[in-house]
Amino acid sequence: MSESEDIDIIRTIISGSHIAVLTTVSEGGELHSRPLGVLDGEFEGSVWFFTQDPSGKTADVSTDPQVNVSYTDGKSYLSIAGTAAVEHNDTRIDQLWSPAVGAWFPDGKDDPTLALLRVDATSAQFWAIDKPAVVRFFEIAKGIVTKEQPDVGTNRAVDL
Repeated sequence: MSESEDIDIIRTIISGSHIAVLTTVSEGGELHSRPLGVLDGEFEGSVWFFTQDPSGKTADVSTDPQVNVSYTDGKSYLSIAGTAAVEHNDTRIDQLWSPAVGAWFPDGKDDPTLALLRVDATSAQFWAIDKPAVVRFFEIAKGIVTKEQPDVGTNRAVDL
């Protein structure tokens, strides 16, 4: 599989997801995970989220910027490892803003706590279920009989 095919699979999983789960490391070394709304836009090596600043996640990122973002579109799963940064970029906010974001920021784009969280991907791993249900069922049944792991999709690790 080529790098562009891998990127296409990553884009497909992200665009089919409504929620991502961001995992950060707290100052005390604990893992903290929380859901974030997936924004429209093409994956070009970074993923973006609206956030409040200050918040627990922005405090975590300032202490340790290494994060994980996971997605599922109901059929496939994606895990992105990367470096996070908090940005106050009005141009990018305008590009990514939607009316739904306003539910979280009552003062709209003028909300003083409005910020963006950018995650620059360093690697990704995906599990793409790319076989019809009947084939997956057959593979699982075959695996039970042969004691071999069933082949129900593609699993790849990608350096970005």
